[in-house]
Amino acid sequence: QLNREARECLTLLSQRLGSQKFFFGDSPASLDALVFSRLAPLLKAKLPNGKLQQHLKSLQNLCNYCTSILSLYFPWDGGESCPSPHPAGLGEAEEDPHKRRNQLLSVLVGLAAMLGYAFLSGIVSIQRGGVGPAGRQPVTLEEEEEEE
Repeated sequence: QLNREARECLTLLSQRLGSQKFFFGDSPASLDALVFSRLAPLLKAKLPNGKLQQHLKSLQNLCNYCTSILSLYFPWDGGESCPSPHPAGLGEAEEDPHKRRNQLLSVLVGLAAMLGYAFLSGIVSIQRGGVGPAGRQPVTLEEEEEEE
């Protein structure tokens, strides 16, 4: 029932927008910000159940509305055209050509952050050869094995 009501809401929004650029004419209003904030994630996100997303993509004026706002206010992200209601089977590489690079970079940044925290908080420290803390000689791996 919730899905049916959401589809009905999208259809009503599409009818209200009609062929206008924004809901109240040629300039955006607070309603446009509210509607866009709900439609853009629905249009762009990968969802496990895409029925509502497919319905939105079939409403070409709402799809164009989101694309127009994205290109107007977010030019670095909104340059792509409106997706077709029934996209051809795109491979994962075609969806995001830099996915592997972004995953690797996020892992490296996370690792660097964890190491930085460990060093700055004193959990891990690097000591050069010589006398360790409290005047003791650092224990080497060979000495540890001998003690056991």
